[in-house]
Amino acid sequence: MNLVSIRLITDDIERLVGFYQRVTGVEARWATQDFAEIVTPAGTLAIGSVRTVALFGAGSARPADNHTAIIEFMVRDVDADYRRLRDSVEDFVNEPTTMPWGNRSLLLRDPDGNLINLFTPVAAQAVG
Repeated sequence: MNLVSIRLITDDIERLVGFYQRVTGVEARWATQDFAEIVTPAGTLAIGSVRTVALFGAGSARPADNHTAIIEFMVRDVDADYRRLRDSVEDFVNEPTTMPWGNRSLLLRDPDGNLINLFTPVAAQAVG
């Protein structure tokens, strides 16, 4: 079994896809007007419109209602990404902070309120 993607459901797909394109620097691949993917070497962030929910089961997913998951992206330099994004991201949870496990992390929220962690391993145990 392979984890290949995480899918977010949103009621404003263009806004959310645009946000993730800015954060990741990756151009989205649009399959339809209701579905796009941000493809990275490690996995894919899929973004679907609320109009796709009925295909899985009416009411099976609700946009902007995540209170448990954190979407994590390993980046080359979290401090540089913070400087690059601080004027275009509205909701930072913290500034870059070195965590006890050795990652330098920046938590922010996407326009739907989902938590995102941009991190750079900085301590020897985290780099390993």
